[in-house]
Amino acid sequence: MKVSGFTFIRNAVKFDFPVVEAIASVLPLVDEFVVNVGKSEDQTLALIRTLDSPKIRIVESVWDESLQEDGKIFGIQQDIALSHCTGDWALLVQADEVLHEEDYPAIQHAMRQYIDDPTVLGLVFRMVHFKGDYWSLDPWMYRKATRIVGNRCGIRSTTDCCDFRTETSPQMLKSGPYGRLIPARMFHYGWVKPSTVLKEKLQFQISRHEGTSLSSKEIALRATIYAEFPIYHILKDYPHSHPSVMQPRVVLANRLAPRRNRWLNWQFYREVFRRGFKG
Repeated sequence: MKVSGFTFIRNAVKFDFPVVEAIASVLPLVDEFVVNVGKSEDQTLALIRTLDSPKIRIVESVWDESLQEDGKIFGIQQDIALSHCTGDWALLVQADEVLHEEDYPAIQHAMRQYIDDPTVLGLVFRMVHFKGDYWSLDPWMYRKATRIVGNRCGIRSTTDCCDFRTETSPQMLKSGPYGRLIPARMFHYGWVKPSTVLKEKLQFQISRHEGTSLSSKEIALRATIYAEFPIYHILKDYPHSHPSVMQPRVVLANRLAPRRNRWLNWQFYREVFRRGFKG
């Protein structure tokens, strides 16, 4: 069984992506790792080249700046990386995601278990979303995502790169009969960064999803609102360990703000009424 890892990245330094940690967390599980590096405004390519591993293969690309609808550019760039994978399985870690070493045995077991099963095209992970800091979880973000796919049958990213689909169906693997949920987590840190950096990153992302329908002023306003974490005070506390590769970042960080028991906050119940109870 051969396993490929893959990701795509652009402006990692500018937007403070933990892409080095992301790749490092996956390297023990893979035989090769493909990094699609987009032409950047910073030293992203040099940063990726600091990773000293013979497993890593860099592919360079130029993003089409005219694609500003539905996050299409992200799915395209993710598929470029996937197309260079040669393994039986392809393990995706996005540039702001990190695997926990505690989950390595479960991931390896699942890949061995399903390698010869034609009914399983994707392995689905539980998502752990941090918001604002390393001690706060947003339980209302998407709960699971396909992060390992069989490198066969024409599997491609969904339009916005959140999941995968087959060539014959728009249905996400995580929601259909070809995905299998496994006892493993993917830690998502995309919302943990300095507020000014987060706002700028969000403006870019929103512009690539809704740039054809929103004005630049509307995009900036939406990014500002999101970056201020309006529901921070009712997020869920995270008291457990982080992946070891993230420890240098965690020890230097501080909580965004003090938080009282959310169960005693009426706004928490309002959010539950609006969006359901998610733990």
